[in-house]
Amino acid sequence: MRRVTKPLIIGILLVASAGIGVRAYYGSRDSGAPKVATALVTRGALADVVAATGTLQAVTTVQVGTQVSGTIAWLGADFNSIVHKGQVIARLDPSIFQSQLEQARANQVKAAADLDNAQVKVADAQQQYQRAKDLAAKQLVAQSDLDAAKVTLDLAEATARSIKAQGTQAQAAVNQAQLSLDHTIISAPIDGIVIGRSVDAGQTVAASLSSPTVFSIAADLTEMQVSASIDESDIGRIRPSQRVTFQVDAYPNERFTGTVSQVRLQPTVVQNVTTYSVIVDVPNKSLKLKPGMTANVNIEIAAREEAVRVPNAALRFRPTAAMFTALGQTAPAEAGKVRPTGSAKVREVRLQADRDEVGRVPKATTIDALFGPLTEVQTDGRVWTYENNQLKAVPVRLGISDGQTTELIQGDLQPDAAVVTNIATGTEATKTATAAPAANGPFGGLGAPGGGNRGGGGNRGGR
Repeated sequence: MRRVTKPLIIGILLVASAGIGVRAYYGSRDSGAPKVATALVTRGALADVVAATGTLQAVTTVQVGTQVSGTIAWLGADFNSIVHKGQVIARLDPSIFQSQLEQARANQVKAAADLDNAQVKVADAQQQYQRAKDLAAKQLVAQSDLDAAKVTLDLAEATARSIKAQGTQAQAAVNQAQLSLDHTIISAPIDGIVIGRSVDAGQTVAASLSSPTVFSIAADLTEMQVSASIDESDIGRIRPSQRVTFQVDAYPNERFTGTVSQVRLQPTVVQNVTTYSVIVDVPNKSLKLKPGMTANVNIEIAAREEAVRVPNAALRFRPTAAMFTALGQTAPAEAGKVRPTGSAKVREVRLQADRDEVGRVPKATTIDALFGPLTEVQTDGRVWTYENNQLKAVPVRLGISDGQTTELIQGDLQPDAAVVTNIATGTEATKTATAAPAANGPFGGLGAPGGGNRGGGGNRGGR
């Protein structure tokens, strides 16, 4: 085996160092060129949505309580029990109410007996008065005796009326006691499924201030609702009948759909943040959705199936004077300045039939009409293309946006056209060019010039 001599090792190191120096020299020359990052104009589906968080709930949920206080003696339903209207689902201990009913009935019997006694006294007083009246006509008794008989009759009749009223009160007490006894039996008010049970057998419930909840029954879980909280900045774009998609954590790979059914006018203010409740009707034939699930909601405001889409990064790009200088162009006067997009032009989508003869909008006659028609806002913007080493401004007219891309309504751009999203010049370009060799080691793996700014990553928005 031949030994490697020291001069040979030194020669190899010198050749390698020379190669690295030459490559670094030409790399530094290349890194001074501006790096132009572009993205493509695409065609495809585009939707403007409002995102929110909501909670699933049954369309109809009835809180079943008890109107009387007592001890739960028996429960006839549990969680997930299917119940029918009129079915007995719980009973309270009826002993106290039975004794109250018996006492009320005894008072009723006593009142009836007192009334009979009073009526006998009335009959006797009538006879005494009639006899005194006949004798007074023959002047056989004094007038004072006749007056006394009349007073006795009046008192007897008043006493009888009072006792009769007591009898009516006793009957009412019997009815109340019977009703309280009947309320110890708790029945299902609707057909549905038990989704909540708040008591156990042997527990005492008190109905002194409010009716305590014993069961919660959902009428039909095949039809659900999402109650979503919408920020006040977005509520103006929500209308009934809009399409809604949402996801729940239980099924992260499945998307559910619904329809806006109600935009509630009552605001909710929490820490100076105002939100409004929007109710979304959701079919649930498969019964996958459960009450209380958290839904991540997207309300579709507008949608396009075949829209020409411009990346938002291209709309935000503003070339500076330094960029034009690096590209060998003369910078326009407005270079580096934020060009205003111009006043928004609103396209009114209300039908002419919705206006009266003089063009005025009539007053709302329904709840849905209170929200008015939706309008589409179209704005003016500008993007830049890079052809033949020249930057060129292209005025565009823009429509809806999904946050990543924006609809192109007018403009001299076609799908697959490249628009500029960024230009790295000078020191920025040098840093971009020299970062790749450091990451890949000193020998090779430098990559293509400008590779850090080209390609799919975050600059290809919309693809």
